[in-house]
Amino acid sequence: MTDTIENPVAQVLHRARTGRTLLDAATEATALSLENAYEIQDDLTRLRLAEGRCAVGYKLGYTSAAMRRQMGVTAPNYGPLLDDMVLRDGAQATGFLHPRVEPEIGVILSRDLAGPGLALHEVADAIAEVRVCLEVVDSIWRDYRFTAEQNTADGSSAAGVVLGPLLDVEPLQAHRVTVELQEDNALVATATSAAAAGHPLHGVAWLAAQLAARGSGLKKDELIITGGLTSAVPLRPGSTITARFDGATTVSVGRPAGETDA
Repeated sequence: MTDTIENPVAQVLHRARTGRTLLDAATEATALSLENAYEIQDDLTRLRLAEGRCAVGYKLGYTSAAMRRQMGVTAPNYGPLLDDMVLRDGAQATGFLHPRVEPEIGVILSRDLAGPGLALHEVADAIAEVRVCLEVVDSIWRDYRFTAEQNTADGSSAAGVVLGPLLDVEPLQAHRVTVELQEDNALVATATSAAAAGHPLHGVAWLAAQLAARGSGLKKDELIITGGLTSAVPLRPGSTITARFDGATTVSVGRPAGETDA
């Protein structure tokens, strides 16, 4: 199936990640439109699925002002989540290029959900679970320097998601959750879940509309992580990143001391 994907940029991105080679955004895929970028993302996903992986949902990128400021982008995007990206709470992350971590609200759907024009209560009615999560982003672009289009082509840097415990909150109240992010025992950032576009479910409605415009939709049991609530923190070898939601519910990820960046 790999040979049937003719888009050269998708092939370049796929080879670079599997070969652990970072790309220079100044010389690769420098003239993409956003439409081109999503087409490349689709082809890249097909290459990965052909290797036996399964799609399990989506990640939202840049739904918070903090992440847009950090990465110099002006609008949200999305990327696919695959089964081998899902990590258990407390996992030691291995094999990444230069990982960073963001705390997020994750939701799992109880039924199919199609846009556009979904009201917040319609999205809330389709939520089976609200979970605390950490996203492990891992860009193929050197030094995390990229255009929005280059980042979108690379699946919005989707690489890992630590699926934490259930959060005891009604979906419509999911914008009132506090979060503290720690590296080892040091507090590095705080936020509330309203940082994700005012309410995490706004991002889900936006995603449903984007997929509808491309002839698709969200499916029952899919996981959607709704965007980083703080700036992304490097996951350093030998360190552990922990997020505490509402002062009680935690999720963490570590990295072995012997790991090295690409």
